[in-house]
Amino acid sequence: MPSPVQISLDLLKDVEVDAIVGPQNSAQANFIMDLGNRSHVPIISFSATSPSMLSQTPYFIQTALSDDAQVGAISSIIKAFQWRQVTIIYEDTDYGNGLMPSLCTAFQDINAQIAYRSHIPLSATDDFILTELYNMITMQTRVFVVHLSLSLGTRLFWKAKGIGMLREGYVWIITDGLMDFIYYMDSRVIEAMQGVLGVRPRIRRSKELDSFEVRWRRKFLQDNPAAKQAEISIFGLWAYDTVWALAMAAEKVGVKEPVINLDNNRINVTNLSSLGISQTGPKLLGAILETRFLGLSGEFDLVNGRLRPSAFQILNVIGKGEREVGIWTQSHGISKGFHTNEADSSFNPGESFRAIVWPGETTFVPKGWEIPVSGKKLRIAVPVKRGFTDFVKVEIDPLTNATKVSGISIDIFDSVIGALPYALPYEYHPFEIGDDSSAAKPGSYYNDLVYQVYLQRDYDAAVGDITITANRSSYVDFTLPFAEGGVSMIVPIKYEDTDSIWTFLKPLNMKLWLASIAFFILTGFAVWVLEHRIDPAFRGPPSHHVGLILWFPLSGMKVKSNLARLVVAVWLFVVLILSSSYTASLSSRLMVQRLQPTVSDVNLLISNGDYVGHLYGSFFVDILKGMGFEQSQLKPQNTQEECDEALLKGSKNGGISAFFHSVPYATIFLSEYCGKYMAVGPIYRTEGFGFVFPKGSPLVADVSHAIITVMEGKKYADLSQSKCTIPDSNSINSTSLTLQSFRGVFMFTGCVTVLCLLVYLAKYTYDNKDHLKIMISDSSTTTWSRLYAICRHWDQRDLSSYPFSRGKESNLERVLELNDVGDSSLFTDAPLSNSNSIGMASTQSEEGLDDATDEVVDPNSEDMVVVQIPG
Repeated sequence: MPSPVQISLDLLKDVEVDAIVGPQNSAQANFIMDLGNRSHVPIISFSATSPSMLSQTPYFIQTALSDDAQVGAISSIIKAFQWRQVTIIYEDTDYGNGLMPSLCTAFQDINAQIAYRSHIPLSATDDFILTELYNMITMQTRVFVVHLSLSLGTRLFWKAKGIGMLREGYVWIITDGLMDFIYYMDSRVIEAMQGVLGVRPRIRRSKELDSFEVRWRRKFLQDNPAAKQAEISIFGLWAYDTVWALAMAAEKVGVKEPVINLDNNRINVTNLSSLGISQTGPKLLGAILETRFLGLSGEFDLVNGRLRPSAFQILNVIGKGEREVGIWTQSHGISKGFHTNEADSSFNPGESFRAIVWPGETTFVPKGWEIPVSGKKLRIAVPVKRGFTDFVKVEIDPLTNATKVSGISIDIFDSVIGALPYALPYEYHPFEIGDDSSAAKPGSYYNDLVYQVYLQRDYDAAVGDITITANRSSYVDFTLPFAEGGVSMIVPIKYEDTDSIWTFLKPLNMKLWLASIAFFILTGFAVWVLEHRIDPAFRGPPSHHVGLILWFPLSGMKVKSNLARLVVAVWLFVVLILSSSYTASLSSRLMVQRLQPTVSDVNLLISNGDYVGHLYGSFFVDILKGMGFEQSQLKPQNTQEECDEALLKGSKNGGISAFFHSVPYATIFLSEYCGKYMAVGPIYRTEGFGFVFPKGSPLVADVSHAIITVMEGKKYADLSQSKCTIPDSNSINSTSLTLQSFRGVFMFTGCVTVLCLLVYLAKYTYDNKDHLKIMISDSSTTTWSRLYAICRHWDQRDLSSYPFSRGKESNLERVLELNDVGDSSLFTDAPLSNSNSIGMASTQSEEGLDDATDEVVDPNSEDMVVVQIPG
């Protein structure tokens, strides 16, 4: 009998067919599709399902669902039951290898790790299959996805049943290539596969399908009288629909008699150059791709040369066949099934699966892994430490040599394991973390412990005060942290001296003092400017003005300008707030003893070259070096007692000025040494303490979930709370009032003061615009002279103001008032006359002063003082 390849070549060369249907497997299709591409003849396959063939040539049509269409259904099953690890068993052929890329990507998307890949060749012996199964039985994973052909699949399950791999705790999922032929298997194999899950394209029932199956069974049993059962596979339905589609397309393009001759033996495989180019093939190809109808297998609809994916059944092998336990579609995921109305593609609400019977005839969902193998207990490594043993402490009885492990982390781990929904036997094994000489290597103790878990030779996990770091996470998996992270700085406490002569300055910090003084002077200057031209009390020699500016904000002097009154009112409001706040802060300081750290800034420790301490073998060394500390400044400490002694000595006496430790231990340390030390500065961010498991361990997810459950309880609610309340550095600094607290009131008084000055200057400029214009436009003077003249003009009294226009009074009284003893110009004195006469040189009427010059004779002087008063 000629091979399908030879028959196809003969049909293309001699018969000159317009289409070929039927490459049965991917290997045949890979060669025949090349022939079709050369001759422009469509190659149609209803059984070659490898995804790799799709984009090789446009003349290949896949009327069967591609294997990668089912990976979504398989990955959804894995995700639904939260299995974290999977073993894949596949056939080492084009059929098996073609599915692997899509399957691996789907598992990666749901965060499921592929623990092992077993590729079985078609020529595999029973011994080879047994060896693979024994290798897989020693692993932790108990979830297996099988993608094999019928012959290999039946042998695999028969052997797996014989060595106990189809018992309780195991999960087996088969692809549609094996599930579709379940009725063709031997009854003993089906019995061995009880509890297996499988996926298969869902075929909707119809009258046409039922009629066809009846006729097909009748025909099949007539041709095969010895057959016990006649079931048509989905490939048969796809073949039927393919022929119908081809016939419809041929009728559309006018191909009347397609010739198919499978008995021709005249084949010349070597001569491919004689193949002619089909004229009808391209038209037929286009007609096939456009053909759409409702066939026996469902909707026949080709998209990019392949059958459009449909829904998949999730089947459970029970008894002599299978039972549907769910339906999967790409748009809705997994559900129990469609509505009663088959035309409706929506799902019923509720649970995703119907009841499933798992291997071992159990209805309990397997956890998907088994630790440890062969009944061994889980080996938990715990670090042996000299000090800081609150989280983990290992003691050995000298009489019985028995090991006792205790501590906060041990108690939490015991509670977490007890909260798991299954029993997990384990035992603690002390891990000697080396001598003190290895402390120079950052984190060497705990890094060695983590690395032992990575090797999985002596330990299966590790429990203790192990901080989660990025470097360690590269080798192992950590659970969620059960204790908070962070590195805190601990320093000794000193008490504030309330008997200091400078205590009265401490209620306000330096910035607030300076701001108060600045606004004090600003307010005095503003009032002096606003009152100088209208109030005789604000006139006099320069020394009088300076003293007045400094004295006025504290005095009770009256002002006559409304603008000055507004400035003074706002200032009094600020003074009231400042004085009351100062009084309250000072009273608090004198009544309550304040605590202060010896140092609150890391940069000060670095610049002074002080020694600082850290835990032996911790990774804090890298953090401290990153801050700027030199290696010579770092001193490792082993126990609480050593740390206490070193802090009391101080850096100058061979001790340390500060000690850096993780937040949980810092909290415990401060509780034990209450009143002696305190935590200051920021907390340097790190991850917390976590339990260590090998990379990809399925226990990580379950233990992390149990940690959340346990830590939400009240048992460990006070884990991070100190028994001794010591204020931190932030609360200490807050005992002095800061400028930030009074920024609003200072901004308010400053804005009001500046606004009043601007209004005053605008009014002065407007009232004296003519005179100022003359002085500015005088081209004979310099800029400095003009400025001097303007200032001199401003220094004169404003006779138009209310104090100088009070009504009818004698000229002499008004002039004497204006010329009171001690009053002089800010910039220059009035010129003295050489006249020896005493008395008034000229007078003005009582109605007011004119532009004439009033001369007043000083009775105590031989010279006459002449005062010019502008109108």
